[in-house]
Amino acid sequence: MKSHRTELWFEIPTRRGFVNITPQVEQTVRDSGITEGLALVNAMHITASVFINDDEPGLHHDYEVWLEGLAPHEPVAGYHHNRTGEDNADAHLKRQVMGREVVVAITGGRLDFGPWEQIFYGEFDGRRRKRVLVKVIGE
Repeated sequence: MKSHRTELWFEIPTRRGFVNITPQVEQTVRDSGITEGLALVNAMHITASVFINDDEPGLHHDYEVWLEGLAPHEPVAGYHHNRTGEDNADAHLKRQVMGREVVVAITGGRLDFGPWEQIFYGEFDGRRRKRVLVKVIGE
């Protein structure tokens, strides 16, 4: 069995945002030379997420509204975590809902997706550099 590791770096200029990272993950799979296996893609920061869904702007807007309803940023003083001097308790909760990682099968050297599936990086406390790990294992 072989393995290949790559880090993707992001700096989202706003507090929140979604980035389709499918092309970078596909390139990592190609670079690995692995044709049958698995690709693990995970956010390496506790206020960011990796998830799979449709690349449709209306859905991304709905995520934003839904997540803000579940864990609103304001009032910042409403969260115990923010008593440490932080203002990102909502980002931790949003990450928990959206998930840390995804695993995608690799078949014939390609990501084995269902219809419309794409991989996204979700940022919930941006304006600084964060990374995503892509680990490809297989033959």
